[in-house]
Amino acid sequence: MTDTGPLVLMVEDEPQMRRFLRASLSAHAFRCAEAGTAQEALGAITLQKPDIILLDLGLPDRDGIELTREIRSWSAVPIIVISARGREADKVDALDSGADDYLTKPFGVAELLARIRVALRHAAGPANTSGVIEAGPLRIDAARREVTVEGKEIRLTPIEYRLLVLLAKNAGRVLTQRQMLDEVWGRGHADQVHYLRVYMAQLRRKLEADPARPQLLATEPGVGYRLRERSGRDD
Repeated sequence: MTDTGPLVLMVEDEPQMRRFLRASLSAHAFRCAEAGTAQEALGAITLQKPDIILLDLGLPDRDGIELTREIRSWSAVPIIVISARGREADKVDALDSGADDYLTKPFGVAELLARIRVALRHAAGPANTSGVIEAGPLRIDAARREVTVEGKEIRLTPIEYRLLVLLAKNAGRVLTQRQMLDEVWGRGHADQVHYLRVYMAQLRRKLEADPARPQLLATEPGVGYRLRERSGRDD
């Protein structure tokens, strides 16, 4: 146990799951707080100011998607949804509503810890102000607008570059198709998913050693894309 580690608020109505999460997180130097309902969660966020929230969608008094929207309207605290709902539509709704990540039950403790580390790093902000973003063999020098993979310079079109920078700034996190279309093409292009597929395919041809088996640019089927922080890994 620790009195100084990040505080994790577990919003989960199943006592057995809360016990499992508490044991797993406490063993890795996290402090834990619990809420069994949406109402309890709102009170805990206000009073205890957690560093991160693990949120189940199936709460007894309110849907977790709705709760996510409310929290995000006044707080930037990282939210990782943990749910038995595995449908693509549920994942997209949660991420578009403001969740930082989504894990489907059952899941491994190692994966949960990796997702928490990513979310906390993003909440803390960039580690440096050099304008250089690195993810595995990928290096982006924003000042020079230069992209290299294993030291080899890669020529990108303006849209390819904007997509890559967006993914790199959110490395380790899933970005939904809607989020990417809004950021790169602007609002009103949410239905132009084919644009995104074409440009992501082009990026993979330029960045990946084997575009058919991408190690950097991962796809979350039906949801969106994630830039892995390390080749072949999400943590």
